[in-house]
Amino acid sequence: MPLVRSHYPFSAIVGCDAGELDDLGLSLVLTGISPAIGGVLVRGEKGTAKSTAARALAALLPPVDVHPEDRFSTDPADPDDASPDGPFAAGAPVESRPVRLVELPVGATEDRVLGSLHLEKALAHGKVAYEPGLLARAHRGILYADEVNLLPDHLVDLLLDAAATGRVTVERDGFSVEHSARFLLIGTMNPEEGELRPQLLDRFGLTVEVAAPRDPAPRAEVVRRRMAYDADPAGFAARHRPAEQALAARVAAARERLGQVLLPDTALTKIAEICAAFDVDGLRADIVTARTAVAHAAWAGRTTVTRADIRRAARLALPHRRRRNPFDAPGLDEDLLDRILGDDELPPDPPPSQPPADEGPDGAGDDGPGDDGLGEDAPGENDAREPGATGGGAEGGQAPDDATPKAPEPAAGPDDSPDADADRTPAAPPGRGAAQDTTVKATAPYRPRLLTVRGTGEGTDGRRSRALGSRGRRVGVARPGQDAGGSLHLVETVRAAAARTRTGRADGPLRLRGEDLRTAVREGREANLILFCVDASGSMAARKRMSQVKTAVLSLLLDAYRRRDKVGLITFRGQHAELALPPTHSVDIAAARLDDLPAGGRTPLAEGLLEAARVVARERRRHPRLRPLLVVVTDGRATGGKDAVARSLRAADQVASLGVSAVVVDSESGPLRLGLAAGLAARLHADHLPVREVSADALSTAVRERAA
Repeated sequence: MPLVRSHYPFSAIVGCDAGELDDLGLSLVLTGISPAIGGVLVRGEKGTAKSTAARALAALLPPVDVHPEDRFSTDPADPDDASPDGPFAAGAPVESRPVRLVELPVGATEDRVLGSLHLEKALAHGKVAYEPGLLARAHRGILYADEVNLLPDHLVDLLLDAAATGRVTVERDGFSVEHSARFLLIGTMNPEEGELRPQLLDRFGLTVEVAAPRDPAPRAEVVRRRMAYDADPAGFAARHRPAEQALAARVAAARERLGQVLLPDTALTKIAEICAAFDVDGLRADIVTARTAVAHAAWAGRTTVTRADIRRAARLALPHRRRRNPFDAPGLDEDLLDRILGDDELPPDPPPSQPPADEGPDGAGDDGPGDDGLGEDAPGENDAREPGATGGGAEGGQAPDDATPKAPEPAAGPDDSPDADADRTPAAPPGRGAAQDTTVKATAPYRPRLLTVRGTGEGTDGRRSRALGSRGRRVGVARPGQDAGGSLHLVETVRAAAARTRTGRADGPLRLRGEDLRTAVREGREANLILFCVDASGSMAARKRMSQVKTAVLSLLLDAYRRRDKVGLITFRGQHAELALPPTHSVDIAAARLDDLPAGGRTPLAEGLLEAARVVARERRRHPRLRPLLVVVTDGRATGGKDAVARSLRAADQVASLGVSAVVVDSESGPLRLGLAAGLAARLHADHLPVREVSADALSTAVRERAA
């Protein structure tokens, strides 16, 4: 069997030996056996062979048959898989080629992914022709997206459409093309750089969490193999070729066996019980778990799905589907999984039996099965109910409480009950001031009002502030290099060439030059850096106030996640300010840091603002097109250090001199208010927003009241 030369042999990866595959290796192999599973998402820290394993998978998959002149790799044996390059005659030549591994770069354009007008044929020959994109090239192969969590939203939308339908439709530039796009989607990501959109997360059939081993022995073996490969790649690959060939042969045999594997009703019922107990959304989890269990049985050489197959399938298919909101960490309670599966092997399906002629529509009357003298304990009756008994019900002979194990109840939120405050750390008693820190939790987040950066930017595609970019409505044209990277505007290019030539002839080819090229200028939305500067001093330590502040910031963090923003978190209390979270795409980490944030001590407002100025200046040097939005959460008091008020005013002036858009979220509450936060907002040239008005619903209510 021909093998594709990989960057690094799959069988040489520690943990991917054919004898005992770890979760990473097994998930990739199972999707190779059954592409209907839906692909694999590999999550993990840097340097854990995520990309290496994904790129090496192509060498293990059987080759595909194609027509040599077919650019869309359609299946010659499938009449429904039509190619835009076809139709092909019945006797057209067919060749076998290795499975393609197509990589989707983070910076890919929509034209490159979908395909576009073939410019050479259009400009040189006057013909309108379609140039296939990456999705067409990946058909019947592997589409690999490294750092899939950093893909722009418009590319994610394209992937979602193709994954849902298995087809791509392109209507643009004077042509209409539809072609198949069924591929094995593999994505890798580092959760520290941000999470994946829930819609795309659910499209991955399996997910795997990988981490570097802590045992020195396997770590040393990884280094040993990598150094051997770097010293002699060809020799290293040759030494592992027998293992690669054996692994590829086993994958091919499992593919052949896949259609012969039986999924008993008892196994299917058990899968449904597991998915229901873990409270997953929808039914895709049930389908993927069933397909994965069948593929695992085929990989193990079995023809019937067993308890072990279901357990392994559930561990790979369910963790990422249990997340109720973006801040929930993926995972699976394996103790609960084992309780549902039980210790005994699944019973076989009961043999089909003919119902008695006088049987009612419900299957049996009240007087027993008939006049054969058999009572309630007739042979076969208990067996027929056994799969139901496994699923749990009082009718199955088990107590209702023990029949169906349920997932553990989630911990009650801060406001889930009147006694919720009993579990919190009490506030400092009167007379102690800020000597005792307090830590309270946020309540359920709400939909916040939209905070934007002033003006028009040129940042990466997002959903927050106005920006000129490659997506959005067309607002003008520009010469190449003068815009924000827009696509070619064909009509304006032709118009510029016509204006230049002015030959007056109605016929003859139009001569184009580089100076005639025009690109479209589009206005859309960009992502921003949302830098939170949160006051955690003693003046914020009142239980209700800090809970209100944390809830507001948590709501804004969730909004930043949905709008694909980068976030950072600065806290100030006592005598210092701390960069609790450097700017990152991982909103999850920011939420966790916020949740554990204590309150107490004096208010070093100046230190907090100066730290914010340093972070903004540094990020501008690193990412000039990423515009920041500073969100200062404080009541405006300044009590930390000598001349605290004067220093805070000078710090505010320094921040204002940077020209950064800012919002001051005023946490002051109660009947007596000093209005210090409003004064700070004026000094920063920032918007002033009381914390109670962060909610979009509160804003709508205020607008309605003013209108009335």
